[in-house]
Amino acid sequence: MTLSNLFAVFPAQSVRLAIDLVVSNLKTYQLFKGSSLSTDIEADTIQSLLYFGALIICLALFRGIFMFLMRQTIIVMSRHIEYDLKNEIYNKYQQLPSSFYKNNSTGDLMARISDDVGRVRMYVGPAIMYAINLVVSIILVIWAMYEVNPKLTFLVLIPLPFLSLAIFYVNHYINLKSDAIQQQLSVLNSFVQESFSGIRVMKSFGLESAFEIAFEKQSEEYRKRQLSLAYTDAKFFPLMFFLTGLSTLIILLAGGNEVIEGRASTGNIAEFIMYVYLLTWPFTSLGYTSSLIQRAAVSMNRINEFLNVKVESPNEVSKIVKFEQSIEFKNVSVKYPGKAHFALENISFTIQKGETLAILGNTGSGKSTIAQLLMGLIQPTSGEIRIDGRRFQEIDIQSYRKLIGYVPQDVFLFSDSIANNIAFGEEQGPCSRARINEAAEMAAFPEDFELLKDGFNTIIGERGITLSGGQKQRISIARALIKSPEILLLDDCLSALDTLTESKILKNLKNILGDKTGIVISHRVSSVGNANQLLILEDGKILEYGTKKSLENQASKFAEMLKNQLKT
Repeated sequence: MTLSNLFAVFPAQSVRLAIDLVVSNLKTYQLFKGSSLSTDIEADTIQSLLYFGALIICLALFRGIFMFLMRQTIIVMSRHIEYDLKNEIYNKYQQLPSSFYKNNSTGDLMARISDDVGRVRMYVGPAIMYAINLVVSIILVIWAMYEVNPKLTFLVLIPLPFLSLAIFYVNHYINLKSDAIQQQLSVLNSFVQESFSGIRVMKSFGLESAFEIAFEKQSEEYRKRQLSLAYTDAKFFPLMFFLTGLSTLIILLAGGNEVIEGRASTGNIAEFIMYVYLLTWPFTSLGYTSSLIQRAAVSMNRINEFLNVKVESPNEVSKIVKFEQSIEFKNVSVKYPGKAHFALENISFTIQKGETLAILGNTGSGKSTIAQLLMGLIQPTSGEIRIDGRRFQEIDIQSYRKLIGYVPQDVFLFSDSIANNIAFGEEQGPCSRARINEAAEMAAFPEDFELLKDGFNTIIGERGITLSGGQKQRISIARALIKSPEILLLDDCLSALDTLTESKILKNLKNILGDKTGIVISHRVSSVGNANQLLILEDGKILEYGTKKSLENQASKFAEMLKNQLKT
């Protein structure tokens, strides 16, 4: 940075020498005009000008080389920091509990990992570069000016303190407006993301116009905040250019007087004008740099809000390589934040290895909450869960989850091929087409191939939008089965299937499970025929718990559910 600015100062001195030489030679030329000496003077002047021209070009080339190295160092460094910060945020996102995502919108999360990180990069790159350039330029240029003419230097610098005061005064407003813009951008991103994710629901209700009006309202608010900042900049930058232009005017007036009185040369005037222009960009960039710093400060605070969220991790954990004994719930209760009632209350049951537990209940009875507890996605409010006799806090949750094949109630598929969506469940590496076919066969999916143009290579839309509900559920089941899990957890994943397809899958599951452990969550009695034990939930409490046979032979809720569903 210093070398680059030195090679910017030297040309101004070269121009001064060149102009003074030309002025001096012109006076001498006028004295000897018409004589043989005038020709020599003219030749010397041209030769000197060519020398100074070549010198200025060389200095500019050296300045360009060091400026390239300067930008190559700082800007490239800022890109590496951006890369590391995005990875750090993404990794942090993956460590945060599911409750975090219930309290924060997807659009806001996206804004922090993209826009906010971009503003931080602008600070550690351009802002730092311009700030250092400002300091170095001021020191070198003012030193060079003072060496030539202290009085003129003082006069030229008079407008600059006022420029600094204006910059710091306006920065407060820039900071407030930037923060407001960033917040509104998060709102806008969340609105758009939710709109496109639920586009089918929106169209089915015919609410396109209503959403368009709502989007225009949010977009109009964003536009107003952006324009408010633009108006501030529109007033600010002309003021900066006026104050720097005032310095040029002072040079012409005061410098001209200095030349008349013999205390400065004509070359000094040109030299000082070049110095002022060398100071113009650093002082002009002061406002821009300050704005970048303020915006980066706001963005870094937003990023740190998430990076500073503490993730509870036990001091000592042990990896579970294989599930060997049982899963036990002991007086487990769950109460979600902001809710008045318990989602689960005092739940106790045990699943032995190799057994299948069926959990039945109406909507809102707490079935999916048990699934989230089994996956370690949420923690109980009270009570404890033991895996092979060890509390959840004592085991490595990642190694435990690798033993589970989970089919969620809300199926999520990636915008990729069917084969890749199924192979997603295999962590050991690329899956062979034979394994994918086998998993699809177990999930009764191959029957749909004739309806798909490219078979397993068919690209499905976002969240599987091109597939039916039943097709998505079967792909999700195949994705869980391909990893040959120790524990198979099915969370009401057969609801979109017809009776014939459901019976095929259940028959396959009976053969697949063997000595594996299964947890089947459903509201349909037909889905739990192979279960060793039944758990009936109602309003977050255990209503009945026992074997299928024992519950069928008594006046139980299960017997009533079985009777009612057989009628339908």
